[in-house]
Amino acid sequence: MMARTPLLLGLLLTLLGCGRVSDVTVITLGHGLDPTHPVHQSMVFMADTLAEMSGGSMRIDIFPSQQLGTERQLVELLQIGSVGMTKVSAAAMEGFAPHYRVLGLPYVFRDEGHRYRVLEGDIGSEILNSSERQLIRGLTFYDAGSRSFYTKDRRVETPEDLAGLKVRTMESASQIRMVNAMGGSATPIAWGELYTALQQGVVDAAENNPPSFYLSRHYEVCKYYILDEHSAVPDVLLISTNAWGRLDAQQQAWLSAAAASSSQVQKRLWRKASDEALAAVEAAGVEILRPDKGPFSEAVSGVMAEFEADPLLGGFIRRIRAHR
Repeated sequence: MMARTPLLLGLLLTLLGCGRVSDVTVITLGHGLDPTHPVHQSMVFMADTLAEMSGGSMRIDIFPSQQLGTERQLVELLQIGSVGMTKVSAAAMEGFAPHYRVLGLPYVFRDEGHRYRVLEGDIGSEILNSSERQLIRGLTFYDAGSRSFYTKDRRVETPEDLAGLKVRTMESASQIRMVNAMGGSATPIAWGELYTALQQGVVDAAENNPPSFYLSRHYEVCKYYILDEHSAVPDVLLISTNAWGRLDAQQQAWLSAAAASSSQVQKRLWRKASDEALAAVEAAGVEILRPDKGPFSEAVSGVMAEFEADPLLGGFIRRIRAHR
């Protein structure tokens, strides 16, 4: 568990995932992003919207920058009701609800519009609801753009160029298999430890979206950003079923509406942040490469064939590909 300091222990003992302060229902939300990140800004918008909708009778207290723990720790805290809400990468949910695995598969979405339609439709709702047995309820998805590789000192224009590179991945089985299939050596490392791992040569490369590459300052170490856009794993806003169950029907409706509104705001913030991040890292000396995506997609075709044979994921893959 993460309560290793007196301050953190005090927070966990005094903060309820969802409790009442006077006549105000307060929900604690912890996440790992920097306050400048568009997802954090969207959650602030959600909190403001909820306060307005509820006439001040509901409040979300947000703790960014891993103040309350890592992604996995926060999901576990949701399960025991010590934290009310969190935002994690959908990849972090793979160990809790297998439905989320489909979202990390390479090149499963045709384009951005296709991704939005899938996530905001029946398939997205089914995935959000799939973790209730694990005491976690999904509220909405946040766009995390497309993930691409970045390297310290090697140009990558084909999958073969990844050979011999230790590539940091999330703790995601599908992401690990994807990187290995492309020729890299997948190395799971916590996000907060990655800058030092790159500096010290523990890994040679990583993969993420443009705002994360920029805001993490990984561009100070890695001088090539390869826009192969191999996956588009969204973020997901979660609430403990314990906290959800303490809300009455009206409060649940307010929170759901505020979350949905914040998701639409986040899309606009994300596009702007992504464009600005690419411009900023390029100005800092990073070379941005735009390789042919065909060979990268072909390199993972065997992995995708295995996933298509899976009883659960195969059905989701076919439904996503058929979605218009």
